[in-house]
Parts: sequence; C-alpha cells; structure tokens
Amino acid sequence: MPNELTHFDEHGASRMVDVGGKPVTERMARASGCVRMTAETAKLIRDGQAAKGNVIEVARLAGIMAAKRTGDLIPLCHPIGLDAVTIDFKFPDQSTVEIEATARVTARTGVEMEAMTAVSVTALTIYDMCKAVDRTMLIEQVRLEEKSGGRSGHFCRKES
Repeated sequence: MPNELTHFDEHGASRMVDVGGKPVTERMARASGCVRMTAETAKLIRDGQAAKGNVIEVARLAGIMAAKRTGDLIPLCHPIGLDAVTIDFKFPDQSTVEIEATARVTARTGVEMEAMTAVSVTALTIYDMCKAVDRTMLIEQVRLEEKSGGRSGHFCRKES
C-alpha cells in the first residue's frame, strides 16, 4: 500500500523496516537544493576567493562524507555501503548556488536519504564557510528529483 507509513508497526511503535527479503538491485537517487546569497558572496565562491578556502571543494567533500554517514544521522535509515556519490554545482544567476547530489548503490534499500543528506550538508557547509561575510544566505528547496531501482520503480519529479 503506497500510503502506509512503513516505519511504524501496527501498534504505532517505531521500527526499522526489514529489508532482508527484498532483492538486491542497482539503485540511484538524485536530489537538489540551492543556497541564495548576495551577488558578492556568490562571486567569492565562484572565484575561489573566500577567506576560508575553496568553498565548492570543501562543501563537495562534506556532502560526500555526510552521505556515507546517513544511517548514523537518521534513526531508522539503514546503513549502506554506497557505490558512488557525486555532487555538482551550478551558478544559474549572480546570487544562487545550485547543488545536485547523485547516490548509487547495489543493495536491498534505496539511497534517497543519502542523496538528500548530501545536498543538505553541502548547503550547510557553504553557509558555514561564508557566514562571516553574508548572514542573509538562504538554504532552499532540498528535494528528491529522481530515483530508480527497487519495487517502487522509477520516480522523476515533473516541474509544474
């Protein structure tokens, strides 16, 4: 049943979903988010001139590390051995950094939480590294864009 909350048993108690009987399949999840800031802050990031160093590369590493620790951060999330995590950045305008994370695994459970955790921690790292020059930054729209593999099949967000 698609509307069933799988992390609760019939009595309402929290539980980790038993994935032991599920088949091992290749799974992928892609998530995105953005950080909005002043044009001056975005220029510092783009040009690699932030006082704390290369914001993009530090944020990328933080996001990858976070994806690997998702099972430690989210109580009912399964710890999984990721096959790959990539994090990409775009600057669609003078004051926005877009973040996209893709996680891949061959396992019994999906990697949506790992991809969204990667985006979240990447964005937080950008904030942390630039907060001294711009406290107006906004972290926005962390969301699942696409997932594949497993029983629920392929999902791809459609823009409205």
